[in-house]
Amino acid sequence: MKTAFAALVLMLATAAAGCNTVEGVGEDMTAAGQAVDDAAEKAQ
Repeated sequence: MKTAFAALVLMLATAAAGCNTVEGVGEDMTAAGQAVDDAAEKAQ
């Protein structure tokens, strides 16, 4: 669980650094949320 959380934080930091618009941040947040959701489903 700690590894998944660390990966999520790293992904969000990278995504935020690469975004130039609010729309881009929203898209990145959606992608990050989907990745967490997928990881949670696989863990079950």
